[in-house]
Amino acid sequence: MSADQYTRQDPREQYPRPGRQEGQEQPHPGTGSRMGPEPDHGESTYRGAGRLPDTKAVITGGDSGIGRATALAFAREGADVLLSYLPEEQADAERTAELVRDAGRQAVLVPGDLRTEDACRELAGRAGEEFGRIDVLVNNAAFQMAQNDGLLGISSEQFDRVFKTNVYALFWLCKAAVPLMRPGSAIINTSSIQAFTPSPELLDYAATKAAIVNLTKSLSADLVEKGIRVNSVAPGPVWTPLIPATMPAEKVDEFGAQTPMGRAGQPAELAPVFVFLASQESSYVTGEVVGVTGGQFLT
Repeated sequence: MSADQYTRQDPREQYPRPGRQEGQEQPHPGTGSRMGPEPDHGESTYRGAGRLPDTKAVITGGDSGIGRATALAFAREGADVLLSYLPEEQADAERTAELVRDAGRQAVLVPGDLRTEDACRELAGRAGEEFGRIDVLVNNAAFQMAQNDGLLGISSEQFDRVFKTNVYALFWLCKAAVPLMRPGSAIINTSSIQAFTPSPELLDYAATKAAIVNLTKSLSADLVEKGIRVNSVAPGPVWTPLIPATMPAEKVDEFGAQTPMGRAGQPAELAPVFVFLASQESSYVTGEVVGVTGGQFLT
């Protein structure tokens, strides 16, 4: 395991490879504490350097996985964080809040389901009440459910849930958040390698991630005149609770083996990219999709 994000080492061996991941299944939405091995969110590996001083950030899906790693990194870089998550993820969210507060920053917990415009408006309004503004919006919340039968296995109810969670919520949150954002603010959307190389069993999820890539580009062109940058991070296979909660145990065993690095990524390996896109260091970067894929190409 990495000593910190600055220690140079062989990336192929930095984290567990397939075969050391315990085949397991969990009810959705899953929890990291039941995973073997537990994901690395940067608890003992992420070292801050003051790159987000006095930043006010909103992170959806902030209870675990990439959201938790991003919240931890933001806090250690100087940001206060509002975390959005499903009510059934309360225990994980409280653990994330502890990590933020241990870094000396404010953590605001807002449970709720973002599949309605009212919920998204309320979330942005809460950020306005707590912080007075939004400097960084991270649209990270997502729903996926693998279906081995592909198209024929996807119900209309699942299709609707995936699009409402992954695409509609992003649209509604951006609309609600932009009036609270100043020039120099940033929006970061989590897309996926699935937007470029979709898997049949994730047909609906992949379609939403492609929509997010397109929305990122069009939003960047729309909001640049307000001084707001919009970018996206496209993860490859990442070891998060979503994996055992949406995939059969035998696929969990080999998760990440298809990458050139031969392993799944860890949430802590995504966090520095979110920090970069949130910080002024990326002042000339907008409308971009940054792949963190273990060597798989975004094509």
